[in-house]
Amino acid sequence: MRILLTALILAAGVLVGAGVPAVSGFVQGLLTSVGLPPSVLTFADGPASAKSAEAPADDAGHAEGDGHAHGKPSAKPRAGQAQGEHEHSEAEGEEGHVKMTAEQIENQDITVAKAEGGTLSRHILVPGTITPDTDRIARVPARVVGTVAEMRKRLGDAVKKDEVVAVLDSREVADAKSEYLTASVKADLEKTNFERQQALWDKRISAESAFLNAKAVYSEATLRQDLARQKLSALGLDAAAVAKLAKRDETTPNLSSLRQYELRSPMSGRIVERKVDVGTAVGKEGDPSDLYTVADLSTVWIELAVPTSELAKVKEGATVTVAPGQEGGEQHEKGKVVFVSPFLTADTRAAKVIVALPNKNMAWRPGTYVTAEVEISRDAVPVSVPKAALQTVEGKRVVFVRTDEGFEKREVELGRSDDDAYEVASGLKPGEAIAVGNTFLLKAELGKSEADHAH
Repeated sequence: MRILLTALILAAGVLVGAGVPAVSGFVQGLLTSVGLPPSVLTFADGPASAKSAEAPADDAGHAEGDGHAHGKPSAKPRAGQAQGEHEHSEAEGEEGHVKMTAEQIENQDITVAKAEGGTLSRHILVPGTITPDTDRIARVPARVVGTVAEMRKRLGDAVKKDEVVAVLDSREVADAKSEYLTASVKADLEKTNFERQQALWDKRISAESAFLNAKAVYSEATLRQDLARQKLSALGLDAAAVAKLAKRDETTPNLSSLRQYELRSPMSGRIVERKVDVGTAVGKEGDPSDLYTVADLSTVWIELAVPTSELAKVKEGATVTVAPGQEGGEQHEKGKVVFVSPFLTADTRAAKVIVALPNKNMAWRPGTYVTAEVEISRDAVPVSVPKAALQTVEGKRVVFVRTDEGFEKREVELGRSDDDAYEVASGLKPGEAIAVGNTFLLKAELGKSEADHAH
């Protein structure tokens, strides 16, 4: 019972001792009566009576300020506070800025470039197949009936335009040459006779009938010569060359030369196909008619299959960037769309699009599968930035503008875009230097700085 009473007295003393000095004295008397010393009412900062006496001074000081004393800034660091923490705001810089020296920027491979105007190009990717340019393929046909006497070119050999690639032995050619030479000789004789008769008629030495007869015969001989010349031309022979060859044979007889028929390449290129061998009969019905196929592969075609959903966007003259398909390779080349078919393929329901592609190094072989990047739009913009220059901070797109002390975060409004860049509608002026590489490092530094400021 004595212990319970003591506890109640102590509780009452704690609650009211500091505010009511008279009650405190009464409690002390009770403690004395129960045998406890009055010192139990002494608190950590002094006796309750002393604390109570100091309270008005503290309250007065609190009333004079706008806030609590512990909320006021201190001119000196608190005990145990480091000097670096006291100068925290100066070390981190202003909010939205990242302080970096030129050496730090270089060490972290942060690329800086000026924001400039440019052109935004949008593309579509479609598969394609390399094919020969049909305008650069030619065949060497046997235009006469005969037998192959010589094959002067092998598969893969380079040829020039009008170079002799094969020789035929042909009776048809021999007959045509003989007919022309005969007609030429006949025409020369009749011309001489006509000129003589004309001279006699002018002097009235011969009869008029003889003159007229000579004139008619000469005209007929000239006509036969012209017909024989046209026949040679139809066979691809030059009448002047035949006449020159005949005069040479007069001094060095070589009757076989009349039977020889030279086949010439119609264009420069390479032999990509050889169809006959020496001794093969050609020109007759059922016999081979072509001896060689010549191709100029300095330019090739790409056949693209463009879906109908994208067909309206593809225009003739559009730029096309070609990359190798599954067969690999590192080369890339630019070409032009030269034809967009108005018809759709029945099987694929796609339109054929032809692209002309330079092939100077012969790296693009017909039959190769490729991937073509077709340009479908091209727009000029006053300011554009690479996609690598943009970061998202608090849901907003920003770039980092170079300053004297490092970089400044700048919010921008974006417009149109292509595969590599965005148009900047507002927030950035042409000529301002911005970070365009490793910008994620700046975003990380900015986040760290703002976190330290909040702390």
